[in-house]
Amino acid sequence: MQGKHIIVGVTGGIAAYKTAILVRELVKRGAEVKVIMTEKAKEFITPLTLATLSRNPVLVDFFDPTDGRWNSHVSLGLWADAYIIAPATANTLAKMAHGMADNLLTTTYLSARCPIFAAPAMDLDMYAHVATQENLQTLRNRGVQLIEPASGFLASGLEGKGRMAEPEAIAEYVAAAMQGSAPLKGQTILITAGPTYEKIDPVRFISNRSSGKMGYAIANDLDYLRNDYERLGKSAESLKGERPHEKNSERV
Repeated sequence: MQGKHIIVGVTGGIAAYKTAILVRELVKRGAEVKVIMTEKAKEFITPLTLATLSRNPVLVDFFDPTDGRWNSHVSLGLWADAYIIAPATANTLAKMAHGMADNLLTTTYLSARCPIFAAPAMDLDMYAHVATQENLQTLRNRGVQLIEPASGFLASGLEGKGRMAEPEAIAEYVAAAMQGSAPLKGQTILITAGPTYEKIDPVRFISNRSSGKMGYAIANDLDYLRNDYERLGKSAESLKGERPHEKNSERV
């Protein structure tokens, strides 16, 4: 990441406190970092903190109200070698999926020509909601690289999937993607999912209650290894809605 230009977008979620660690990690790896915050993000972490760690002024508005200086989303989009949105709230992910440009962060997203990375962070029910999952799939189909949230204790007091990935893991993921160091790059992978059937005779068979979710989880997680292509063979129609990433997968 030495010498790379990276924009970190910060949205209004409790996980924004982790973004300070992410910025520090990117700077330690030699990247030049600029931070864009939404107004709501400032309620969770101060611009001063991120400006100090990034060694650059934090951008929030389209222009600086003190002197009228324009913060051009076009110039930012051209400057960046990578754009990381962390945390990416359900609200911002929805805006990205539907092309809304009502703040500097989303406008820069639409202008960026570089790889886009997003680390979702929200409560488990928000993450599992069909609207959020459809927005995530839309973004995957458009090439946004989603860094899957972890499962664990959430700010709401509940436990489940929705915790933003750890900052070090995000930095490592982005570094690997930018260096093209995927260990399985170029490989074609066949994954089977669902129950198997072993015939005893023309009438009877032995099977199991496998849902196939593990196979689909493996197919989705292979995105972390940056494969060019995946194929998924499914032996049962028991996984409606649990589709792997359509961009890189083919049902056979």
